[in-house]
Amino acid sequence: MWRIGLTGSIASGKTTILEAFAAEDVPVFSADKAVHELYAGPAVSAVEKLFPQAIVDGAVDREKLGAQVLQDPAHLKSLEALIHPMVRQRIADFFNSAEEDGAALAVVEVPLLFESGHDYGFDAIAVTVVDEATQRQRALARPGMTVEKLNAILARQLPQDQKRQRATYLFDSAGTIKQNQEMVAALVAAIRARQAKP
Repeated sequence: MWRIGLTGSIASGKTTILEAFAAEDVPVFSADKAVHELYAGPAVSAVEKLFPQAIVDGAVDREKLGAQVLQDPAHLKSLEALIHPMVRQRIADFFNSAEEDGAALAVVEVPLLFESGHDYGFDAIAVTVVDEATQRQRALARPGMTVEKLNAILARQLPQDQKRQRATYLFDSAGTIKQNQEMVAALVAAIRARQAKP
């Protein structure tokens, strides 16, 4: 089975590309979605020990947690040391399940793949990119996003040009959704044809 890691900077089109893979009946997994699930239950007690103010109604409030973490890089490292191993285990379980089901390929979206420095055992890396003006416009349209918050997020992320250089497959999401879907469909067809060969 061909294991693809999908990454890219904020607002560069990762969700659109992941959905395009899913539309081709490719098993997909979102590390960000896994974190949401962990924050709603399994990780609450552990996060509460580090950031008690971030717990609201028995779940992790991402806005409150984010505000605390952005203030101090040491807080971010503590949080990552707690959450990343849980997410990695879920990714390993996902790949094992997809392979057992006979999938030719599977895709895992990890927003901070390069920044984390962790080797997930991917066979290839798909990177989404978009011009800076479009990226900022998309990001600032998100609820709760401010220029200051966006700049802080971008400062923690590897520049798009560096991510581009490390890509096995590159998706420029500035085009239409249909164009993105067609790019993904062509890639999936090529990988499946290759994997089907004896």
